[in-house]
Amino acid sequence: MLSLSAYPPSLTSLPRFAYLRHPSSSSSRILSPPPSTTATRVKTTSSEMDSLPEHRIVLGCGAAGVDFLAAVASFPKPDDKIRSTSLKVQGGGNAGNALTCAARLGLNPRLISKVADDIQGKGVLEELESDGVDTSFFVVSKEGNSPSTYIIVDNETKTRTCIHTPGYPPMIPDELSRSSLLSALDGARLVYLDGRLHETALVIAEETARKNIPILIDVERKREGLDDLLPLASYAVCSSKFPLVWTEAPSISSALVSMLLRLPKIKFVIVTLGEDGCVMLERSTEEAPASEEKDVDSLLESLKQRKDDNVAIPTCYASPLTKIRANGIGTVNGRLLVGTAEKIPPPELVDTTGAGDAFIGAVLYAICANMPPEKMLPFASQVAAAGCRALGARTGLPHRTDPRLAAFLH
Repeated sequence: MLSLSAYPPSLTSLPRFAYLRHPSSSSSRILSPPPSTTATRVKTTSSEMDSLPEHRIVLGCGAAGVDFLAAVASFPKPDDKIRSTSLKVQGGGNAGNALTCAARLGLNPRLISKVADDIQGKGVLEELESDGVDTSFFVVSKEGNSPSTYIIVDNETKTRTCIHTPGYPPMIPDELSRSSLLSALDGARLVYLDGRLHETALVIAEETARKNIPILIDVERKREGLDDLLPLASYAVCSSKFPLVWTEAPSISSALVSMLLRLPKIKFVIVTLGEDGCVMLERSTEEAPASEEKDVDSLLESLKQRKDDNVAIPTCYASPLTKIRANGIGTVNGRLLVGTAEKIPPPELVDTTGAGDAFIGAVLYAICANMPPEKMLPFASQVAAAGCRALGARTGLPHRTDPRLAAFLH
């Protein structure tokens, strides 16, 4: 939780942290993690270390800011005055949330982003560092404001409405020196881009591609610069709307085929569907067995029919390697997979804010751990479901010691 002086002590539990900046720079940088926050990190036992991925440095670039979350009994009507049932102030932003999740699972994330030299920006950095996210590559502006989002969580409909204020001044590529970029990429197993800060993200993606480091892109919706980033990606995790809008295909499953054909470097694309789980199309470099092509829409329906509605925990259903056809679009060699979401009892479902970020954080871990897709999809759904049981994107994010994750991590 962030320390904001405008809120009572119950909402400001974290102390302010030691803040260092370079005196000669117009855009300041955090020079080192504050000792007090580093000391709060959860220690990893030797047995847990044995099960961690060998290469677990992940570099991210994207949004990190402050979330002001107010839960209400029901969404207000115009000109209404209502009271919140609970209030929380904590760090947010897609990249900040996803890398917090990855850090709690055992990865060593680094984040490139920008905040202002204000109380919100200082709190953003302190909270990330306390969770084990390396913020030494952040740009800190002496003036302006840090990104923030006001979020209304409707207890009646279990939905959330977000009102975002971008950070100012925005980050530009010149604020990330080549030496800093090379240092950030040193030892990285994977690079994650959330689609924001697109000019800086493209510089990072081009250098990442030159080094043959895989890239995962979070694709919520069409954004400026996204068409330049996607051809460099190895993996994509999309919202339900994006594939249809970007490809103009008639269905999500046919849109996945279109994405793999248009993006030859992509190894897999996942579409997250909320309580309906997810769908993944995985490309194979192996030649499919000599058999007739499978229509992708029919294949998806056959996988859905295998689902057991009596099973509450996340599961996965996969097709065999085959030639998958989308009418009027083309054919790819690969596998189609359907992942189910955990059936969360209604009294336990608190807030879906950041569920997609938690899913991506778990996918980052799964890639570093070389998890097969049949294990990765239920794992990511389990992590996302844990986050939905508390107010805010980060409050409920599990640590790797969580018993619910034991079957996936050990």
